[in-house]
Amino acid sequence: MSGGVDSAVAAARAVDAGHEVVGVHLALSRTPGTLRTGARGCCTIEDSMDAQRAANIIGIPYFVWDFSERFRLDVVDDFIAEYSAGRTPNPCMRCNERIKFAALLEKALALGFDAVATGHYASIELDEHGNRELHRASAWAKDQSYVLGVLTTEQLAHSMFPLGATPSKAEVRAEAAARGFSVANKPDSHDICFIPDGDTRGWLADKVGASPGAILDRSGATIGEHEGALAFTVGQRKGLNVGFPTDDGKPRFVLEIRPKTNEVVVGPREALEVGLIAGSSFSWTGLDPYGSGIVDAPADAFECDVQIRAHADPVPATAQVSTSSTGERELVIKPVDPLNGVAPGQTAVLYVGTRVLGQCTIDRTVSAVPVPVPAA
Repeated sequence: MSGGVDSAVAAARAVDAGHEVVGVHLALSRTPGTLRTGARGCCTIEDSMDAQRAANIIGIPYFVWDFSERFRLDVVDDFIAEYSAGRTPNPCMRCNERIKFAALLEKALALGFDAVATGHYASIELDEHGNRELHRASAWAKDQSYVLGVLTTEQLAHSMFPLGATPSKAEVRAEAAARGFSVANKPDSHDICFIPDGDTRGWLADKVGASPGAILDRSGATIGEHEGALAFTVGQRKGLNVGFPTDDGKPRFVLEIRPKTNEVVVGPREALEVGLIAGSSFSWTGLDPYGSGIVDAPADAFECDVQIRAHADPVPATAQVSTSSTGERELVIKPVDPLNGVAPGQTAVLYVGTRVLGQCTIDRTVSAVPVPVPAA
């Protein structure tokens, strides 16, 4: 129970369904001032008190479990390491993968519980053989299946999402108000919880350090200088200190971050278009498509939709598992139309209709626009 309206209503519905329910709030920091508060956080002391009040009204036992060390190692340190490698991580994805449905679920199962129920907007359905599948929520505008794409088959077997069939968030708030929950109108949490002031650039500079380096164009020519490569993300337009204007007068965008050489590569908007993405860290949510009838042969590609951000639209694509040039098995995804502004470190989630098929952390991208050859 995060202290928000969704998890409070989910807990109440689980009780109404006849389950024996215990409310658990995750303490993710031993220094509460390092987490965002109010509408922007999700796991502060303030949120813990909101969760306890809801649990008292529901009439269920309530506990706070200290996962601060695991959160620091698996989410915060991972975030720093990914940025240090020039990648763009998704900390909420890592929190679901390594905290809520790994560390929390492991402890729950060890204590004799059968499942972890959360307030995520997603649905679990059974196929004709009784196998569990993860699907989008009925309210697509609130659908959160993307951030659950990291769940494995085993984790899915011990997960419950009581809000999945709810038509709208307004209905959840109305139900919360009717139940007497003080969080009925509490704003949704957003942004990165462990960066209190929201200044990601300053936070990273303090944790990792920053040093000046070159800004390059796609041909490799130096056209400016930056104060720290880690402050940039692929697709960024603002904050570029470029001394040379473009011939056509159009703005430049960040295309690549090179942490080893402390360089930032910029170019035109069209150069952000990506025709292929691939990642060796991939998993399937539910049955492996290569053993469940979606794919006929191990080397075959299959049609699907791919989504690369939590609130992005899914786009048609083909995907297949193949061997990379380094000998690693990787999931290769080719969108029918180029994707825009994709960065290594992001998560690509695959869908077949409303079903979540699996995901990969993007290791590499291939631009749909060829790099210009420098003049002799």
